[in-house]
Amino acid sequence: MRKIVAVAVLAAMTMLGTVAAVASVAAGTGGHPRTGLWAGSPPQAPAPPKGGVKRQEVSQKQYDILIGQCRYPKTPEARQRCRTQVREQYKVGAFNPNLDCRTYSGVSVCGVLELSAAQRSCVEESVSGGLTRRRAEVECYAFR
Repeated sequence: MRKIVAVAVLAAMTMLGTVAAVASVAAGTGGHPRTGLWAGSPPQAPAPPKGGVKRQEVSQKQYDILIGQCRYPKTPEARQRCRTQVREQYKVGAFNPNLDCRTYSGVSVCGVLELSAAQRSCVEESVSGGLTRRRAEVECYAFR
């Protein structure tokens, strides 16, 4: 009986999430870049204004995730470069609903991930094995 209830709750939550996502895409207020008007195109960062880089405002939690994801690059130089980029591109303020944040396998990340050739290969292999691209990107970024 518990299994039936658990499956029913999971199905209901999945449906509610799907309906909300479809509604936000239809209304043009959100959604995932892989399912919207620009599906299939690589994610694009907004163009910086002339004269410098405009820092995006993000919540403290989003900022902490951005800084925290810098622990995964393999070399100290890459980790430092990641932290520097976060400090230059983001500032703590209000929650940013446009920042793509996700958590898989206990790993939280935000924004576009810079993947190495080996990590991109890992993503393709994982996707062909049945994993979603978003999950594969996070897991290959963190664990490969």
